[in-house]
Amino acid sequence: MNKLIASGLYKSYQSGGHTSEVLSGVSITISEGQIIGVIGSSGSGKTTLLQILAGLEFPDQGSIYFNEINLLINNSENFNLMRKNLFGFAYQFHYLLDDLTVFENCDLVFKIANNKKVVENSQKIIQILDELGIAELKNKYPYMLSGGERQRVAIARAIVHEPKFVLMDEPTGNLDQENAEVIQNLTIKLAKDHNIGIVVATHDLNYAGKLDTVFRIENGDLKPT
Repeated sequence: MNKLIASGLYKSYQSGGHTSEVLSGVSITISEGQIIGVIGSSGSGKTTLLQILAGLEFPDQGSIYFNEINLLINNSENFNLMRKNLFGFAYQFHYLLDDLTVFENCDLVFKIANNKKVVENSQKIIQILDELGIAELKNKYPYMLSGGERQRVAIARAIVHEPKFVLMDEPTGNLDQENAEVIQNLTIKLAKDHNIGIVVATHDLNYAGKLDTVFRIENGDLKPT
């Protein structure tokens, strides 16, 4: 089973001569097919932790392994080589490109990766859109969609290339409760059906209660609830 193992992560920021320690020796392991929630107040370090796990920021100290591969060796080089295959991302705001259709927004992932398996990629996109209940929207543009539909497209784009892990930062934070619950349940189903490890940073305790494991981040520490 593939695992992402982070150990002893420290991260601090300097501002106006003041040092703020955000992570103080944080460790976490994520396995494929597992959904982990990270809860905590605003500014507690949830987003920083996700950014570091994905190699978008680097810790001051600590290690991150994908199985036996140390991703922090050579700093960004290892992460940049593996990121497109290891990770998918979904955020509170959908970040869809307005001048591309739903299908084209998803296909952009393959174009960035220079993946030229056009037929296979198209089939995968339609499959994922269908699983999310939005296949009929494939030729629509983002401005034509509701907030819940846009977020489903954002999730489709995050998983269509079959990453090992998906990192989600408040993915239902902009949605009403009804749409939020639909997205939450779909996310859980996709993780299990596609054997994807997911880490969700969320304020929604109802959502967190549906997940396999939940951690609280507070004063730089990450502890199971």
